[in-house]
Amino acid sequence: CGWGSYIKARARGDSAPRREREGRSSPARRKATMAKEWGYASHNGPDHWHELFPNAKGENQSPIELHTKDIKHDPSLQPWSVSYDGGSAKTILNNGKTCRVVFDDTYDRSMLRGGPLPGPYRLRQFHLHWGSSDDHGSEHTVDGVKYAAELHLVHWNPKYNTFKEALKQRDGIAVIGIFLKIGREKGEFQIFLDALDKIKTKGKEAPFTKFDPSCLFPACRDYWTYQGSFTTPPCEECIVWLLLKEPMTVSSDQMAKLRSLLSSAENEPPVPLVGNWRPPQPIKNRVVRASFK
Repeated sequence: CGWGSYIKARARGDSAPRREREGRSSPARRKATMAKEWGYASHNGPDHWHELFPNAKGENQSPIELHTKDIKHDPSLQPWSVSYDGGSAKTILNNGKTCRVVFDDTYDRSMLRGGPLPGPYRLRQFHLHWGSSDDHGSEHTVDGVKYAAELHLVHWNPKYNTFKEALKQRDGIAVIGIFLKIGREKGEFQIFLDALDKIKTKGKEAPFTKFDPSCLFPACRDYWTYQGSFTTPPCEECIVWLLLKEPMTVSSDQMAKLRSLLSSAENEPPVPLVGNWRPPQPIKNRVVRASFK
């Protein structure tokens, strides 16, 4: 590599020139490697996802910016409800991109119903997205406001028999999105945060049982809804979103605890797990509806 390309690589923030980093591997191998290694850095972040995951440039991508003055109340939207079984919570995991709590979804055990949904949906997992400081981190934004974090509860439509099959359907997945804003500490959230000590580094998983995530819901059930996608690759466009208007309030210390997770494995130099959010995507021809006036 010439000195010029080295200077350019350093300017990009790369640790070494690209050819040197990648060795002489074939394009196919490079593609396979990067497919495993999408992330949030400048070289593998949201601006590059479409290179390997074409969906990321699709017509129904998430998140989006909500402009509340343009959103109409739809009186046909029903209230939503959940019946979660705390005993269906199984494990908590750090996958290097987020922390995730996984539920038993082999039968109709923890369910979401109503709202804009055509039938009941099973809870599969919840995870969060957050920033490097309290003033940003949510994926959706409301009239330009960024929240400290965003919680996603992922459910799937059991009429499609498997989660994998549901990913191919427009109404296959339903996600409840809850914004986290800074204020008073939330005691129920602390139960989840205390478990993070067991999954500090990438690849760690630990039992996490007897937890009903409905304890995290705000009192007000008003929501916005629209048709969108997963906010991580491969960005499948199969999600009916229910974004709750009222945020959950957490303390600055609680957010700091979330940011204490690492995206590096145990035997690697520590890298903080922060900034795992995708910026808003073009809304294109979609309509956002509100369940409230």
